[in-house]
Amino acid sequence: MEARAILRNIPTSPRKMRLVADMIRGQKVSKALALLKFQPQAVSPVLHKVLLSAVANWQQANEDAKIEDADLYVKTVLVDGGRMLKRLRPAPQGRAHRIRKRSNHITIVIDDASEATTEEIYTES
Repeated sequence: MEARAILRNIPTSPRKMRLVADMIRGQKVSKALALLKFQPQAVSPVLHKVLLSAVANWQQANEDAKIEDADLYVKTVLVDGGRMLKRLRPAPQGRAHRIRKRSNHITIVIDDASEATTEEIYTES
């Protein structure tokens, strides 16, 4: 059974977040957590927190199952653009340049690999 976690309006551009999200897509949860823990990017702790939330959601939905026995993997990682704050920066000769401060939304879906077939795992990642 799959579980998901969503975090909205993170003040980082989606392009920077996708670079880190691509590394964990399709990985086992334990390996993905280790990867995120030691990445130098500033968005890694945010993704780490969302992944832990997805694991906690899976554990809440499957109270009788043990997390040690489950073979969890990251099924889907979506990074979508969020709201954009528009600011003005002074420019030469009395003009103004628009500054767009971007944000994003993260959705992480994890699933148990023992329940899914191997075809599903390799076609989705």
